[in-house]
Parts: sequence; C-alpha cells; structure tokens
Amino acid sequence: QLQLVESGGGLVQPGGSLRLSCVASGLALDDYAIGWFRQAPRKARQEVAVIQSNGDYTKYSDSVKGRFTISRDNAKNTAYLLMNSLKLEDTAVYYCAAIRTRAIPVDVHETEYDYWGQGTQVTVSS
Repeated sequence: QLQLVESGGGLVQPGGSLRLSCVASGLALDDYAIGWFRQAPRKARQEVAVIQSNGDYTKYSDSVKGRFTISRDNAKNTAYLLMNSLKLEDTAVYYCAAIRTRAIPVDVHETEYDYWGQGTQVTVSS
C-alpha cells in the first residue's frame, strides 16, 4: 500500500512562490507516475502537472505552464511542485496522486490514479 503525504502549502502573496512536497511511503515511488491536482471551492478538480516515473516526461496545464515546475527525487521517494508567480486564482487544495506505470502518462484520467494524498491548502492573497 502506497501512502502519499503532501506538505508545503500556506498563505502567500500574489507573485510569491511555494514548493509543495509529496512524500511516499510503503512502496517504491519509481514505479509510479505522479500527478499534481488542485481543487478550488465550488470547482471541479483540475490536473495541474504530471511526471513520468523516471522524470523524463512532464506535462502542465495551460494555466500553470511557465510558472510551475514538477520534479521528483526517487531516491527520496518524493515528488515536488515548485510554484512561482502565484496568482489569486491558484488558490486551492493541492493533491498529489500516483498511478503505477512506467509509461509516459499521457491522457491519464484522474479516476485511473491508484493513490491520493490528503491535500495541502494553498492560499494566494494580498
């Protein structure tokens, strides 16, 4: 059983930065692709970024492209989401999720992910 725990959320001013971490335990993370998702109040959950199990492939939503960077350190069983130039509309609960595949995670629906973390709140406010 893989467990995921997110951390690093908080309150930040517009234009600021945060780095989220997703620490895995129970299984080796290098067998899993990782996705970061977010859900704002009264909105559907949205995929933010995904990364292949070996880190070679990454994909971003248009709303965060150029501002967010997904990465991973399999030796530490940890994935990251570096968020720069934060905007008010980035306010949401951010979740990491894992799907067991070493293939390029193209068009993976959120319902296909095997494990989810509990989420960490990111609030962008002046």
